[in-house]
Amino acid sequence: MDDSLPELGDLEREVMQLVWANGPVTAEAVRERLSRPLKESTVRTVLRRLEDKGYTTHTVDGRTYVYQAAEPRARVAAKAVQRIVDWFCNGSVEEVLVGMVDTEMLDQRQLRTLADQVAKAKTKIETAKIESKTGTKAETKTEAKGRRR
Repeated sequence: MDDSLPELGDLEREVMQLVWANGPVTAEAVRERLSRPLKESTVRTVLRRLEDKGYTTHTVDGRTYVYQAAEPRARVAAKAVQRIVDWFCNGSVEEVLVGMVDTEMLDQRQLRTLADQVAKAKTKIETAKIESKTGTKAETKTEAKGRRR
């Protein structure tokens, strides 16, 4: 999927939420779960447009199109946030996070969780670098501690 996905309208956003929440779905399944009554042909049009925009893909089961998300919700959200970061903060994620803390959008628990995730990602990247240089599987600190006991 393209890194610069087009914006979504309200109905497209609602349909994508249903696709992400319910896995592979048909137009009829989406129509049944929408907050407002729409014709199935309208829902099929929305799903086709979402596919044209790069948000969904489909397979065919008999004569029925079965749609699924082209990428997980978190990855699409991250790309949207990256556009905001680039646009408003000249690419500075730190500026966005500080702003979120200053406006109390993030509490201490969320900050700790974020810090833990950053530390895990950093360890994963460092391990991958070691493995690519040596051609062998690198041992994490936790694995080394367990081996020494």
